[in-house]
Amino acid sequence: MHLFVNDLTVMDFSYLCPERGMVGESWIVDVVLAGQLNEESMVQDFGIVKKQLKGLIDQYIDHKLLVPAEHRFTDITHLCDDMVKVNFHRPNDQSIHLYCPDEAYAFIYADAITMQSVGAYLKDVLALHLPDNVAGIELILRAEVINTPFYHYTHGLKKHDGNCQRIAHGHRSKVSIFEDGEESLEAEEYWAKRWADIYIGSLEDQVSVDLLQSNFGGINNTTHVAFAYESSQGYFEMAIAKSECEIVDRDSTVECLAQYLLEQQGQRTNAKHLKVIAYEGVGKGAIVESEI
Repeated sequence: MHLFVNDLTVMDFSYLCPERGMVGESWIVDVVLAGQLNEESMVQDFGIVKKQLKGLIDQYIDHKLLVPAEHRFTDITHLCDDMVKVNFHRPNDQSIHLYCPDEAYAFIYADAITMQSVGAYLKDVLALHLPDNVAGIELILRAEVINTPFYHYTHGLKKHDGNCQRIAHGHRSKVSIFEDGEESLEAEEYWAKRWADIYIGSLEDQVSVDLLQSNFGGINNTTHVAFAYESSQGYFEMAIAKSECEIVDRDSTVECLAQYLLEQQGQRTNAKHLKVIAYEGVGKGAIVESEI
């Protein structure tokens, strides 16, 4: 007997990629449980499946930075007080460096972060929490089908009370832009290209590389931009190549990013009315519009 739950949850996270750098991602999770009927004539109660398995996925993947622990670029150092330093030694001045609490990362023991490697990691974690009558679990990870332009972005929200405060988590997000009531594919494609695999940092969190607590070595303010802040989950800092970062003069909540898109797009167009629908992952986001 098999029990399935489609659209169990959406995992919003970022991961390190040797080619693309730091990539924001959003994957939808479907689950199938195989087993015998229990005393309630069920494989498992849907309410329990949704609550327990979603909670575990949120705990182990959601709003974390996924690190390919077996890739040759990856250097992981566990320090005191549950802090972890990660250096990802990409060439050509595109290295990535982080110093964060352990809970900000998920270390995937594979050479690359893929749906297969993440699915295997999650399957091992979830299998430890299944009831005795459940013999197996299958996870289907998939991306939202988006037929219009989209981008992958990473950010951190130090003022957030939950896991969004982690300095490197992200989303795969569509964007819809309307000029004088007509959708502008040109504008959407522009932003999809501009924010392809981007880190969006807040100006107030930017610091000089020289002021970072960690000595990452071999980087400077010419090649890299650095961010650091203290939040309720601890101290976070990171450095990333300038070419893979955009600094905004505000927080990077989806509401603020929608307003930023509106203002920036207003400088690119002669339209009298603009409307921006900015998504944060799957099925959620912010809408802003104005007369120019």
